Amino acid sequence: QVQLVESGGGLVQAGGSLRLSCAASGTIFSINGMGWYRQAPGHARELVATITGFGSTDYADSVKGRFTISIDNAKKTVSLQMDNLKPEDTAVYYCNADLRPSPWSAVKDYWGQGTQVTVSS
Repeated sequence: QVQLVESGGGLVQAGGSLRLSCAASGTIFSINGMGWYRQAPGHARELVATITGFGSTDYADSVKGRFTISIDNAKKTVSLQMDNLKPEDTAVYYCNADLRPSPWSAVKDYWGQGTQVTVSS
């Protein structure tokens, strides 16, 4: 059983910073990549940032230059440093992992329960 547990959400004023973390636990053979997605009320879930196990990153245009994603393969943890936050960053942020639970299993997609980020103007 694989679990993704997020932490670090909260309320911050515009221009402030928050750091989100997500730890994967359970039976995990290998991690292909991890990432963060977000969903604001009335909107579809969208990609924020992803990172492979080798450290290759991808960011949504709206967060480039403000957010930084990092991964600790040994700790099976992904973090998202969010700086210069804007009210439009307000959303529930979800951690995602593409991983292989065992050597003989296919790569599977897992999601955390989500953490609320609210940016006040």
